[in-house]
Amino acid sequence: MYYKSIKITLILLLIITSSIAFRMGLYSANSYCIPRVVENNSESLSPDTSYQIASLTVSKIEYQNIIKNEHQINSQYVNNIVDKVDNTIESVPHYPILRSQDFKNQQLLNYKGQVIVAVLDTGIDANHEDLNSVVASEINFTDSPVGTLDTYGHGTPIAGIIATNSNTNLGVQGIVSNCRLLNVKVVDDRGRYDISDLADGILWAVDNGANVINISIVSGEESTELENAINYAWENGVVVVAAAGNGGSDIPVYPAAYEHCIAVTAVDDNSNLIPLANYGDWVDIAAPGYKIYSTLPGNNYGYFYGTSFATAYISGLAAKIFPTIQDSNNDGKSNDEVRQLILNNFTGDTKQLTQN
Repeated sequence: MYYKSIKITLILLLIITSSIAFRMGLYSANSYCIPRVVENNSESLSPDTSYQIASLTVSKIEYQNIIKNEHQINSQYVNNIVDKVDNTIESVPHYPILRSQDFKNQQLLNYKGQVIVAVLDTGIDANHEDLNSVVASEINFTDSPVGTLDTYGHGTPIAGIIATNSNTNLGVQGIVSNCRLLNVKVVDDRGRYDISDLADGILWAVDNGANVINISIVSGEESTELENAINYAWENGVVVVAAAGNGGSDIPVYPAAYEHCIAVTAVDDNSNLIPLANYGDWVDIAAPGYKIYSTLPGNNYGYFYGTSFATAYISGLAAKIFPTIQDSNNDGKSNDEVRQLILNNFTGDTKQLTQN
């Protein structure tokens, strides 16, 4: 994949009425990081919502100057124009692939998952009909006036994929039953987060009994503070599962690329890498990330795409098998055995992953 030119496009979204059903991550400056895995949402936009879109092609230097001085731009992204020689990306390794049908395996069905999963995200709608009995504890690390409630619509579908109320005939069935969630809001209502808040959220989750931590957030920059928090979780026996991101690149993102995270990319029903899903030797496993049906705030439901939601599959799997794992190396923890089981036993389709 060779870059020939870079086209910088500024997208100005002027929301006239109602709310957006499809959201992109917001780019911010300085202390805020870009939650580029916040790739919501459902397939259709609200018919009551009007949008005014303007685009402008500029040089990279001009772009940086504009962003520095323009405070009315709510969202921006860089559109890389490339030559596509072949659909197959030669550098993509053969990942273990967890498929939807793997969850019908009788051995997995017998796993009860009596564990705690922390969802570090935009909050959870704990009043949702499918989630109102699974949230055990909540905390808000942002300045959101609505506290831990998810108004952005990203954390709630993550939660719905992992765990929903047991024995209901409602909208969705989570991967693991008999599980409790920690609602750790580290991304604000505009889709932005601070690295320190994410690190603090990890520490809080560990100290409050999490066995598994789901992080469907990415940063393009390494952070000692964040890596230390990941290491703290690992040293305390916690499995940390993180999204590989949706940049269509093999460039590592964090925290997924850290040693003690399970980095998850996304595939479709045919085990092909979905468009824009990141790949590379630093990615550990692939899971379903195409047209995933899950919960939305306000007792709603939608279809979701991207590595954020594939990550939730692996977090649910980790929670499902955690209680069955023995501490085989007698180190007082079983997170290493859980990680090994996940990465070594779900091979799925072994064909080369391709990017459509």
